[in-house]
Amino acid sequence: MLKRLAVLAGGLALLLGALVPVSNASAKADLPGSFRWSSSGVLISPKSDASHNLTGIKDPSVVYHNGRWHVFASTTNSNGAYSMVYLNFTSWQTAGAAQHHYLDQTAIGAGYKAAPQVFWFAPQQRWYLIYQTGDNAAYSTTTDISNPRSWTAPKKIYANGMPQIIRDNIGSGYWVDFWNICDSSKCYLFSSDDNGHLYRSETTLANFPNGFTNTVIALQDANKYRLWEAANVYRLKDSNTYLLLNEAIGSNGRRYFRSWTSNSINGTWTPLADTESNPFARSTNVSFGGTPWTQDISHGEMVRHYNDQSLTINPCRLQFLYQGMNPSASGPYNTLPWRLGLLTQTNSTC
Repeated sequence: MLKRLAVLAGGLALLLGALVPVSNASAKADLPGSFRWSSSGVLISPKSDASHNLTGIKDPSVVYHNGRWHVFASTTNSNGAYSMVYLNFTSWQTAGAAQHHYLDQTAIGAGYKAAPQVFWFAPQQRWYLIYQTGDNAAYSTTTDISNPRSWTAPKKIYANGMPQIIRDNIGSGYWVDFWNICDSSKCYLFSSDDNGHLYRSETTLANFPNGFTNTVIALQDANKYRLWEAANVYRLKDSNTYLLLNEAIGSNGRRYFRSWTSNSINGTWTPLADTESNPFARSTNVSFGGTPWTQDISHGEMVRHYNDQSLTINPCRLQFLYQGMNPSASGPYNTLPWRLGLLTQTNSTC
């Protein structure tokens, strides 16, 4: 009887695995050469109000702090305009009921703001929110992540605007998706250009968020759709390995993620699972409970082990909060009905 109960409990845990926090297990794990995932259904949808006629919620960033999940995301409206939203909740099962706080009603202000990244910057003991404004990267800070009205007004990161190397290579693309990660001495800011280039700038840990310079091309692809946007970089727990994710557009027009590893943030990136046939995350290696609600695995973020600037993840079981949409949806990109769901790795090496 006890054995049967244990089997039933294990089955229930597997069923709910995508909806609970990652374990703090100390076991070390290596990343596999290929990945398998299970997906939740839609967990978070846009919520309109009198001043926000929203069509999509996308580009999520997430941390777990003081017993609650804190999610920041972009929103789009029926006119294709972008803004940002914040919500928090105690469990993924209750995410859909969470109150949405619109950050254009805070000191962050109205106008184009999108693709947020949130993290705790330990040297200054404050939270940072980094996001794009159309012509630059910007940041706001707070000491209380749970109070959306506590964020400071935006400040630009690049004092002189777009670095020259990006101007020389961006072509007809767009400067998007800023992503910061720090090691013990430096911070690195990544960005994309929708033209096959991933850029990296750097500053010292002591000077952050000022002084980003030495912008270089960290990765490039002659086929711009294979290296499109939405880069993430993480440090693996108890390891000197870093994981890079980058969104691509597949031959079928659907979004998916490729991956690389390196032994340093500014080192050479070695392909891990980086093709359409062997992707990091694509509809072809994701299982859904029932009819798949999306064929796109698009802009998202890993669930982190620590909230600080090291962006450390536990490879023992990966989870990825992502944007997807109804496969039958069509229309201008900026009005597409993006929703948020959660992937949970099902082939961990632990």
